[in-house]
Amino acid sequence: MDLLTQSVGVSHYMVVGAVLFTCGVVCMAVKRNALGVLMGIELVLNGANVNFVALGSKFLQAEGSPTLGLDGHFFALFVIVLAAAEAAVALATVPNFYNNHATVDVDAADQLKG
Repeated sequence: MDLLTQSVGVSHYMVVGAVLFTCGVVCMAVKRNALGVLMGIELVLNGANVNFVALGSKFLQAEGSPTLGLDGHFFALFVIVLAAAEAAVALATVPNFYNNHATVDVDAADQLKG
């Protein structure tokens, strides 16, 4: 079979979502920089979004289903809003941490006081 003539199905999207999720988990595990960890979190959320949209697609809808098939899209939209809020909090926290510690290394976070 030729790869260019195959139709793209739900399983292809699920593989792309799993690869994004795995890359995000690896990025969160190996990065010591706070910005790198935040990028890993964004990759995890985007991988989950791809899977939500793939699983909520018309391909998996039952014949005569009363729903529009937008459940995955609504979950993905909610995750995008959550990621925007996370980015706003990070953009406020990381510069403040840098001003206090002169580094954005996450290992220096044990010096925080309440």
